[in-house]
Amino acid sequence: MSIKRHLLLAASALLAATPAFAQDLGKDAAALKAHVQFLASDAMKGRDTGSPELTIAEQYVAAQMLAAGLKPAGANGGWLQPVPLIAYKSVDHGTLVLTRGNIPTPLEWGKDYVARSVPSNPKVAVSAPVVFAGYGSEGEYKGLNVKGAIVAVLRDSPHGQPSDVRAHLAQPDAQAHTAAAHGAVGVILIEGNARHAIFPFAASVPFAQTEGMTWQGADAGASAPAFAYLGFDGAAKLFAGSKIQWDAVLAADKASVKLPTGSLGVTATGTANTAIRTLTANNVAGVLPGTDKAGEYVVISAHLDHVGVGRPDAKGDRIYNGAMDNAVGTASMLEVARRFQASGKAPRRSILFVAVTAEEKGLVGSEYFAANPTVAKGSIVADVNLDMPILTYNFVDLVAFGADRSTLGKLVEQAAAAEGVKLVPDPTPEEASFVRSDHYSFVKAGIPAVSLDLGPGGEGAAASKEFLDKHYHQPSDEVGLIDWKQGLRFVGLNYAIARAVADAEDRPVWNKGDFFGTLYKGPMAP
Repeated sequence: MSIKRHLLLAASALLAATPAFAQDLGKDAAALKAHVQFLASDAMKGRDTGSPELTIAEQYVAAQMLAAGLKPAGANGGWLQPVPLIAYKSVDHGTLVLTRGNIPTPLEWGKDYVARSVPSNPKVAVSAPVVFAGYGSEGEYKGLNVKGAIVAVLRDSPHGQPSDVRAHLAQPDAQAHTAAAHGAVGVILIEGNARHAIFPFAASVPFAQTEGMTWQGADAGASAPAFAYLGFDGAAKLFAGSKIQWDAVLAADKASVKLPTGSLGVTATGTANTAIRTLTANNVAGVLPGTDKAGEYVVISAHLDHVGVGRPDAKGDRIYNGAMDNAVGTASMLEVARRFQASGKAPRRSILFVAVTAEEKGLVGSEYFAANPTVAKGSIVADVNLDMPILTYNFVDLVAFGADRSTLGKLVEQAAAAEGVKLVPDPTPEEASFVRSDHYSFVKAGIPAVSLDLGPGGEGAAASKEFLDKHYHQPSDEVGLIDWKQGLRFVGLNYAIARAVADAEDRPVWNKGDFFGTLYKGPMAP
């Protein structure tokens, strides 16, 4: 079916619904709901990355940015920034053989290990001695010689660190980067206690050949690809006969003490083969020019994509509409832009409103934008990200992931307080939300960033659990769940935050010595 035909059907679905809700809501609430009604309609088929429906959604957002008085801020003077995507998956089971002395021990796919797809190196073939480097963090390489070796690491991070730092260090890309920096030629990831408890190896096997996505040119850890993942059974075979005992590693991990590290006295020979296809989706970007600080940009971001069409629910519904995740976040971003237009007062700094793509595929669109901004590199001073606010209850507090890492957090706190909302810590740090939303892409570009979520106060904890248990990434995430009064409060809150950051005298900087500011060389407080 042509995109034109899709657009006509989508417009018809929106128009058919308009009279009923317009009569019941005020003008501002109706405008907010209209965006969500369109983006989360069945005609959009869940806005999957690369789909014709997501292309229509991109055009809708561009049109609404124009209506809100923004100027195009995409590529080549347009609204869109094409993101060159790579979709990849394992094409076979690969191989993994351990050799101690002259005795080879082939490992069994699905029982001992699974091969991991590697988009930066579609045909991995590596053979080298194996060195165990604990969790693979920088400090654990002290005294280890891993040049030309395969590094084995637990798919976790050192205990005792803040939850956001731990979440970052446990990312395979981060572990591969560190291994490559020390001269390793490959990485074997190993299931640890935490992952075994939450998502054991056996449960991960059915997903081993699921398609992943990245962008062309993103070559994280390319010289030391993480090509295999071992469960407990495979790990026991890897450590068998070594001076380092697997049981001792698990015990140290459980006790949160330093892991034993060193050579395992075994050579691993492995292959991993990856199929790649290319596709394109677009970030959508509009700018509200500033006044005396127009050359500095505050990004307000929200992801436009969702997960498309999938398994039917009990009612036979297969369309994952994604109203809360994240049509309402995108709609809120558009309404913040409209409020700036209505205020008649331009901000001091320019504001970039960016609807990013492929968030559900691993923060791909935001990572591409942060690495390839459509404005001068170094001119983006902050990112405020809007992702899946659970607008089903009267919220009294706000979680701003990353707020405690830079002066941006104080601006967010003050703006929220003026709206009668207080900032509270992440109530579920074990879920590693810090690395699961688009602000993380800006953090990795050295830019102070926060991602806003509604807090657990009042009805919040129960309401969040209700949504996550019953509607998150389900066909039931539909428009009817949303309390539009709370939606308007969320828009007002984000307008206040955007205004505060844009009009502040000083640009946000990382707190002195902050882990992420130091790691990614961002602007640091003196």
